[in-house]
Amino acid sequence: MTAQQLKNSILQMAVQGKLVPQIPSDEPASVLLERIRAEKEKLIKAGKIKKEKNPSVIFRGSDNLPYEKTSKGIRCIADEIPFEIPDSWEWCRCTALFQINPRHTMPDEMLAGFMSMPMLQEGFQNSHSFEMRRWSKIKNGFTHFQNGDIVIAKITPCFQNRKSAIISGLPNDCGAGSTELHVLRDVTGLLFMPFFLWIFKTHLFIEDGKKHFTGTAGQQRIGKDFISTYLIPLPPLFEQERIVAKIEELLPHLKDYDQAETQVSKLNTEFPELLKKSILQWAIQGKLVPQNPDDEPASVLLDRIRAKKAKLITEGKIKKDKVESVIFRRDNSHYEKLNGVERCIDDEIPFEIPASWEWVRLGALITLLSGQDFSPSEYNSHHIGIPYITGASNIENGVILINRWTDSPHNIALCGDLLIVCKGAGVGKMAILDLTKVHIARQIMAIRGYNLISNKYLMLFLTAQVNKIRAKMNGLIPGIDRNVMLNFLTPLPPFAEQKRIVAEIEKVLSLQQTMRR
Repeated sequence: MTAQQLKNSILQMAVQGKLVPQIPSDEPASVLLERIRAEKEKLIKAGKIKKEKNPSVIFRGSDNLPYEKTSKGIRCIADEIPFEIPDSWEWCRCTALFQINPRHTMPDEMLAGFMSMPMLQEGFQNSHSFEMRRWSKIKNGFTHFQNGDIVIAKITPCFQNRKSAIISGLPNDCGAGSTELHVLRDVTGLLFMPFFLWIFKTHLFIEDGKKHFTGTAGQQRIGKDFISTYLIPLPPLFEQERIVAKIEELLPHLKDYDQAETQVSKLNTEFPELLKKSILQWAIQGKLVPQNPDDEPASVLLDRIRAKKAKLITEGKIKKDKVESVIFRRDNSHYEKLNGVERCIDDEIPFEIPASWEWVRLGALITLLSGQDFSPSEYNSHHIGIPYITGASNIENGVILINRWTDSPHNIALCGDLLIVCKGAGVGKMAILDLTKVHIARQIMAIRGYNLISNKYLMLFLTAQVNKIRAKMNGLIPGIDRNVMLNFLTPLPPFAEQKRIVAEIEKVLSLQQTMRR
């Protein structure tokens, strides 16, 4: 459960009467409501407040269902009640408890507080600030409020972000501010306002409000009618206080939980990638799986690869490498023979590998096919011909995505080839081709190992080296030259060990994905 979800859950428990126990000696909410009604009648007679146009009284009928009595008659409102509440609680409309958006007067020369929307803090805190201004400057064209009032932002996204607070600290008990506020005032002094502020910060209130938005996109608001008619679960007064005390007791723990969640979330985001990189690095260094003395050594595998390539050259199926590389050890150092010329390459060797492995240039293991672009007239979106792979947009999380076809292919990658993006923003994206054949554009290279080397292993190796690959990009459209790819120093394990490495990494990454879910 996230910190946000936990806060939502705690507040929902609070307004449902599930956060603190009920105490039988508490004056029930029904009595509190009667006292509120009596006090409001006194204020009406004294001319201090106006009589409600359509007063609401909610009660339980003989069938134990909730009913509402207004000037329009009596009706069942069971379909409006969102949840059950304790027997000592009562349902009532917001107007039964509060004055909505009241106005007031005071001498023009007196100081008052002015609060713009940025001064009202969002989230689950009860916080705001204000500026000192003469009442004459702010009495017109702004929302009025006073100390003790609850203010609620009515415009999106401030409403969803829980911009709401209990006003306090105003000079002369008076203030004004943003017109995008609704104000709720307890004229009777019989309510514990912090409890009701928490009601207006519940997930249920926010979601209900969103259903009643009016206006155009980006300028949507909740209206006064939504606030006025909103159903309030009313606990006994002492229980209101106990609920708020419990919430305030829990808030520091929720803050700690939130911070811990943030750290865990960051760790969960960063650690899998770091772990993956570490695992890949162990793999290509021969540290992930044990070596098996019975495996055919990489030197023998390399001889078979050379023999296979020589046969294909003789048959005219591939071209002879422009530069023939042979890497070997002598006097505990690494040497490379290029077209008959030897040189020490110890300074190029990045790490030690097991004795059964060999260092080789990537070009000694594979054939590298470069792509060629088509003009729009040479491809289609109607499934005519074979798929046409144009670039990074066609590769997503190791999967080939097809949206173009061509009936005149010539730079053809075959099933099992390793495709790698070599130009543009997606350099380094890779996938193993699972289609019979495709035409590749010049943003793509195809690596073919002739079933003598695991392309899955090559993909893992190149993934581990992707930052080095990108570091070698050049050109107006950043890309990797094919010679850079062909000259990449590659640690070659025995073929059987390649398979074990791939299987182990797939197992580890699958477990990692399961744990993240």
